Amino acid sequence: MGRAYQNRKESMAKTAGAKTKVYSKFGRELYVCAKAGGVDPSGNLALRGLLERAKKAQVPAHVIDKALDKAKGGGGEDFAPARYEGFGPGGCMVIVDCLTDNPNRTFNDVRQCFTKTKAKIGIQGAVSHMFDHTTILAFVHDDEDAVLEALLSADVDVTDVESEDGKITVFTPPGDYFKAKQALMDTLGEVDFDVDEIQFLPKGNTALSGDDVALFEKFLDMLNELDDVQNIYHDAEF
Repeated sequence: MGRAYQNRKESMAKTAGAKTKVYSKFGRELYVCAKAGGVDPSGNLALRGLLERAKKAQVPAHVIDKALDKAKGGGGEDFAPARYEGFGPGGCMVIVDCLTDNPNRTFNDVRQCFTKTKAKIGIQGAVSHMFDHTTILAFVHDDEDAVLEALLSADVDVTDVESEDGKITVFTPPGDYFKAKQALMDTLGEVDFDVDEIQFLPKGNTALSGDDVALFEKFLDMLNELDDVQNIYHDAEF
């Protein structure tokens, strides 16, 4: 799990460098999260984690406030999640997560990114079975046994716990995200999570070389230019 997560962190860094609309993407996700679970972070753990990530990404306060104010109103856009899977340049496997108010538009936009870079969009489930869908919670702490005991006592299905350089990383199934996070906060108090996300981690890697590298970077750039795209997961390795 650790090696896969390290590869994922490196791929996230590459992807983040191509994002030009990070504020608007955070704003959309904050709006959807707050509208679904309430605007009070103390009662909406997903929103709390998202707010922490937004602040670490230096999203301006006015962007955050605007999204929450819109959610309070109860009206506004009706965004829904959409997920697309396929094979990118060089045969790498790709998952694209979106929030959209027009599924037909979003599908056509994402499909264009695939077709214009010699990639192939697939059906649902085409590649997701080659990824682990997992909660990742990483924070500074040095007692792995105490963390594991707290999670198990709360009946959390722990996939893995890693301890390295004074930091602990917990992996659980997505369905145990809230339970795991609450158990950690109940035991440890206020926790400053370095990572607080549900992600797709590749089980393996597809090595890219030659022209495929440039084509893959173009593919990422095109996807990141789309307002509806929120996250891109892949198993490409350079």
